[in-house]
Amino acid sequence: MLEPFREKTFRTIWTASLFSNFGQLIQGVGAAWLMTRLSSSAEMVALVQTAIMLPLMLVALPAGAIADMFDRRKVALVGLAAASLMALALTLFTWTGLLTPWLLLAFCFMIGSCVAIFYPAWQASVGEQVSPEHLPAAVALGTISYNVARSFGPALGGLIVATLGAIAAFAANALFYLPLLLAFLFWKRMHVPSRLPPERLDRAILAGVRYVIHSPPIRIVVTRTFFSALAGASVSALTPLVARDLLGGDAGTYGLLLGIYGVGAVLGALGMNAVRARFKAETAARMLALTNGGMLITVGASHNIWMTCAAMLVAGAAWMILVAQFNVSVQMSAPRWVTARALACFSSAATGGLAIGAWCWGATAGAHGTGVAMIVSGATMMLSPLLGLLMPLSSDLPGGLELSVSSHEPEVSLPLTARSGPIILEVEYRVEMSQARDFYAAMQELRRARLRSGMFGWILSRDIADPELWTEQFHCPTWGDYLRQRDRATQADRLLVEAADAFHLGNREGRMRRRLERPFGSVRWQADTPDRHDENGRVFTA
Repeated sequence: MLEPFREKTFRTIWTASLFSNFGQLIQGVGAAWLMTRLSSSAEMVALVQTAIMLPLMLVALPAGAIADMFDRRKVALVGLAAASLMALALTLFTWTGLLTPWLLLAFCFMIGSCVAIFYPAWQASVGEQVSPEHLPAAVALGTISYNVARSFGPALGGLIVATLGAIAAFAANALFYLPLLLAFLFWKRMHVPSRLPPERLDRAILAGVRYVIHSPPIRIVVTRTFFSALAGASVSALTPLVARDLLGGDAGTYGLLLGIYGVGAVLGALGMNAVRARFKAETAARMLALTNGGMLITVGASHNIWMTCAAMLVAGAAWMILVAQFNVSVQMSAPRWVTARALACFSSAATGGLAIGAWCWGATAGAHGTGVAMIVSGATMMLSPLLGLLMPLSSDLPGGLELSVSSHEPEVSLPLTARSGPIILEVEYRVEMSQARDFYAAMQELRRARLRSGMFGWILSRDIADPELWTEQFHCPTWGDYLRQRDRATQADRLLVEAADAFHLGNREGRMRRRLERPFGSVRWQADTPDRHDENGRVFTA
């Protein structure tokens, strides 16, 4: 569990992230409690959590694409620097007395957006700071960093707010970003630039989303994460109201409840490996969801601080193991070229569920009371394992995610540019009639690999005059996209190609054809328009 700490870079960044997490949680306590002073509306108090979490859903995907396209260290530095500046601006507005409820939500949203830029770059770089066999432990330690801060940060935040006011909480957050900023600044990361120019941002985002859609293990985890976060968002959204309305406490009580929840999360993170070793993924997910839901119901029904603290402790442990298990599954199921985008989809699902759930449970609390909202949230969490009947988690993580560089370059006689396209690709197979069914099954596996690595419009056809002849066809928007798709092929993808090729009879040469599609009107606008030629006299067609 502690092996990743042998790596100096990981150890330094982890320690600095602890301060950053403290700052964010202290700010969250200050913002939530200040909102109870600026507005009497339960929905406005719950919207503080929505404003903090919603950017992580909206900005995570573009941020993940940027982290995969550029140097992750520099992307992290930009996000951290911007977050520190926004936190300083929030401090100044509070000090001058210009802060309003909606302006407070706006600052929470902007700081959350800056953190969202940093987060995918940081998470995707963990695999570069430790060896692959220590990655699950490093992910768990990352969650421990957050939850150690959660254990003491809210209590510290409550103390700061109670003694010095919310302005001190906001100033502490701005200051606590600096150690992590310096840690990334002095990290001598070996950035290997791609041999191809960066993708357009919209296409990079699309590539990440398509990979998640066509990767069943990641798609299931992302979907389950969203619904779990939606059901369990009441803890982060309504804990200030639990402290005030159900327990009759103050900011210190609020900090205590969050601290106890964080202690439970730390205990859960420490026990994650034991749970993963003892239970299958789906069994563990169901047990953890039922446990967490039962504890939320207890919190909603309790007016005794000791019973509430005990329920928060167990709920924190169950929630942390569940989310950490989801996180590890995503990290171990994505190749390096798309890791940040896959984690961004996971982060978007988690934070989106928390943001939407915070609004839902806040509205429920405003209409029916805090206790009812917590009980309904817990019941919803206990029903979430029903999703496992339709989308069960896989116990076996995919292997062969290392990149497999092609040994040959495609033969090209046209003077193509990166923007030339669309590129149509066809592969012929001659398969014995008796093996047609097995071949078709192998091609369906290959189809998913083609689509998640960047291909479009995949079809498989069979010659009606020669039933042994099959043709696989797909296309890429541009020649540059095709070259990127070749660079993204993993060893597992190559095995799928080899499995399909094993059915082919006869000569294997010349079976793949690459064509440049020429839609009507794309060659010349008028009949007398001259062709363009390169220095060798060849006609430009793109």
